[in-house]
Amino acid sequence: MHVTPLVWIITCVVVLGLFVFDFYSHVKTPHAPSLREAGTWSAVYVALAVVFGLGVWWVSGGTYAGEFFAGYVTEKSLSVDNLFVFIIIMSKFAVPREYQQKVLLLGIVIALVLRGLFIAAGSAAISAYSWVFYLFGLFLVLTAIKLIKDAVEEAKSKDADGDPAESAEGGRLAALIRKILPTTDEYDGDKLITRVDGKRMVTPMLMALVVIGLTDVLFALDSIPAIFGLTQEPYLVFMANALALMGLRQLYFLVGGLLDRLVYLSYGLSLVLAFIGVKLVLHALHENTLGFINSGEPVAVPEISTGLSLVVIGGTLVVTTIASLLRSRSVARKV
Repeated sequence: MHVTPLVWIITCVVVLGLFVFDFYSHVKTPHAPSLREAGTWSAVYVALAVVFGLGVWWVSGGTYAGEFFAGYVTEKSLSVDNLFVFIIIMSKFAVPREYQQKVLLLGIVIALVLRGLFIAAGSAAISAYSWVFYLFGLFLVLTAIKLIKDAVEEAKSKDADGDPAESAEGGRLAALIRKILPTTDEYDGDKLITRVDGKRMVTPMLMALVVIGLTDVLFALDSIPAIFGLTQEPYLVFMANALALMGLRQLYFLVGGLLDRLVYLSYGLSLVLAFIGVKLVLHALHENTLGFINSGEPVAVPEISTGLSLVVIGGTLVVTTIASLLRSRSVARKV
């Protein structure tokens, strides 16, 4: 897939334009969006992703389009899991609901810029060293195991006190910000910086913004290797991330009340990450150049196709969602 610098520039301008439009049309005037507003714009951004994927199909063929859709579905699913942590962060900083849109949008912009740097670095590493696939694959398998352990611990925490455990990463980031910058615990509307006794102080709004942006970058440590396991095209990796993140603000308000019902989501995502990790290792073996593996020669192993990846990822998420909703309904009936 050949993407010219001009196409990259146009794409970045369009993505930036969408964020600017989002800010001035929905975020600049503080308000808590209704379910109808959140649902409508969530559908719009999903439709944009579908249109982009069909455009890739028309220009570059079904293979690349399939890779994009597989990557987008994976990134979108991982983003839903991230919303759990965002809700905890919003609660921790007591961000008024009408200001949460601004925090989310600006935090997402920070995350996308930093993810772009990650994608560039990952693409360069893959182009120069094929053995990087081994590292990505192993990392995803280990992440999947950790995700299952975290899900079990969170379930135990809910059983013990009825509340999920707080985000340790968010707490550490907040403490670090307080050490570096003068902060106040008082809000001043939706201002990020205010004056207290003539001294400039960082408001909780800015702290929540930075913590959400940097926390999302931590999430990228597993999502970026995951999507590189589905496509090695940097352009598709970037657009899957951008389109998944664009609709995250609306999704936060749309499904925030439903997240507690998705009790098995982490288990489903762990299976998806483990599957992609195995796919990466198989690809690494197929492209092997490491001397201590098969004398540096490629290993004759089957590779997992994009079509199979779509089926496994989509099927796992559908089964996970249905099982979660059935489990939640069963628990509600007992109560």
